[in-house]
Amino acid sequence: MRRLSISRLALLLILSVPALAQWQPQESHTQESLRGLSVFHERIVWASGTHGTYLFTLDGGATWVAAQVPGAEALDFRDVESFGLTAYLLAAGPGEQSRIYKTRDRGAHWELQFTNHDPKGFLDCMAFWDESHGIAVGDPVGGRFQLIRTANGGKSWEPVDARQAPAALDGEALFAASGTCIAAHGRKNVWFVTGGAAARVFRSSDRGKSWKVAATPIVHGSPSSGIFSIAFRDARRGVIAGGDYKNPEQGGANLAVSDDGGKTWKLAPVTPQKYFSAVAYVSEGGGLAVVGSSVAAFSEDNLKSWKFLLPAGFNSISSRRSQGVSWAVGPNGAIAKAHFGSCGTPCEGRSPH
Repeated sequence: MRRLSISRLALLLILSVPALAQWQPQESHTQESLRGLSVFHERIVWASGTHGTYLFTLDGGATWVAAQVPGAEALDFRDVESFGLTAYLLAAGPGEQSRIYKTRDRGAHWELQFTNHDPKGFLDCMAFWDESHGIAVGDPVGGRFQLIRTANGGKSWEPVDARQAPAALDGEALFAASGTCIAAHGRKNVWFVTGGAAARVFRSSDRGKSWKVAATPIVHGSPSSGIFSIAFRDARRGVIAGGDYKNPEQGGANLAVSDDGGKTWKLAPVTPQKYFSAVAYVSEGGGLAVVGSSVAAFSEDNLKSWKFLLPAGFNSISSRRSQGVSWAVGPNGAIAKAHFGSCGTPCEGRSPH
């Protein structure tokens, strides 16, 4: 066999490996670990993290304002939901460390709306159908998942009746890894995902009054494995992502899709074979992006192939699909932006801000 020249061999290797695209890093002005993220508009984005930290930008990330909620310095804000200058923060933790705050004036004032007084309670994530109607979910208490809802912008958060709350299996819980363990769509649809002893998807079409459950093929069985994130493109097409966060390089059944509203799930044909803490639809054409502690990747062809993104190693991702723009956040204040539009991959030639 004729020996290939070094230059020819290098060219073949380049053509055989999915293209590496880039996030555009931004200055967050904090070193806190960030997990909460909400893109309201291509210019208005909120993020949140450890030690009561929240961040927002009003100019697409050209400048970020980082601050702490007064009196919340010991809390870990694992989720944020934004509506322009209004935002909700969810602190995850045992007992009274689980709280919900709200601001109407981009952080000038914060209102403590909910405190979990059950020492066994642990809120994980929240989602909103609109600015007034939202739902939050937490780990099981007394064998049933903790669910609270608001219909008045958080003036009151009412617990779902224990008889209506779905039952958990022994050892089944949720992951507060990225604020994306629950997803809402339309006026009444909502789904949340679990891990540990089981990897299941719970779904409701009446804002959490009643629930149905579906088993999934996602890896589970240990306290560190299961489904970490869920996203829906519309009422029928959705995706779940996860793995084992203690073994982030471990491949396997880490990504699955549904085309019937979450009734059934099947493994994706191809995955980047890593642990994923968050997944999001990032373009109107159905493009998907996943992030985790060791990978960030994008697929534009119904998960048949992946393009890896640099840098990798983020906790969460959020997108404004109609505008083709996404952000990712991670440890040490990491925050980055990418454009996903008709160009498919993160678009070249776009301004970093």
